[in-house]
Amino acid sequence: MLLTRMKPAVSEKWLLVLAGAVWTTIGMMLCRLSFMWLELVPWSVAVSHGLAGLALAYILSRFGFSYVAQKNINRICINSGKRCIFGFQAWRSYLLIIVMITVGIILRNSSIPKHYLSVLYTAIGGALLISSFRYYFSLWRILKKRESE
Repeated sequence: MLLTRMKPAVSEKWLLVLAGAVWTTIGMMLCRLSFMWLELVPWSVAVSHGLAGLALAYILSRFGFSYVAQKNINRICINSGKRCIFGFQAWRSYLLIIVMITVGIILRNSSIPKHYLSVLYTAIGGALLISSFRYYFSLWRILKKRESE
């Protein structure tokens, strides 16, 4: 079928690379934005908000984002063969992503001081960044396993 041939399909290795890269990139983008906001406030405020964001990032990563990443990894690795390039996330997760982007835009354009938002942005960005390493470690395990066969 023409539609099947046109579907952008890649192997599980590339899905893991893509998922990790997306999570890393978005995490770094959110942290960068947060740190830019923290540069504009006194040092003591920046340090306290930055540390609060980092502590929350660890908690979010440990008890939330790592779980989601592992579910994605399990789904990616369950079948071999080529699959749709957008299959690194569950389809219902794309709705959550749209909601998060919308909330982020609303918050950035709100009257809430940016240094308060920096705590949330550091927490979510840091959690995404930390959790993205699960994808890279899974890829590494797959490559090592195939190398030893």
